[in-house]
Amino acid sequence: QVQLQAYGGGLVQAGGFLRISCEVIGSMFDIYTMGWYRQTPGNQREMVATINYLDVKNYADFVKGRFTISRDVAQNMMYLQMNSLKPEDTATYYCQADGARRARGREYWGQGTEVTVSS
Repeated sequence: QVQLQAYGGGLVQAGGFLRISCEVIGSMFDIYTMGWYRQTPGNQREMVATINYLDVKNYADFVKGRFTISRDVAQNMMYLQMNSLKPEDTATYYCQADGARRARGREYWGQGTEVTVSS
């Protein structure tokens, strides 16, 4: 099976930048789509950005132009570069993956990493 470990969150001032990372323990070749989701207390988890096995990227409107999602298949890593951060970006960010091939229908979640943007 695939396991995901998210890290790299922290405290950033508004307008600043941060890169968070997700390490895949397992095979990237068993993943169709990966993504970043975020959640604040009392709210639903929301999609931030996704990237599939062909490097096709999708972004939520509220981060488009500010965040960049990427993968390094050789290193089993996924990243989210967050620029021009806003206080409303404060959340716990989770990495997620949908299984491919033999793992179709399988969903994986990391433990989350906290991002706090101060004003």
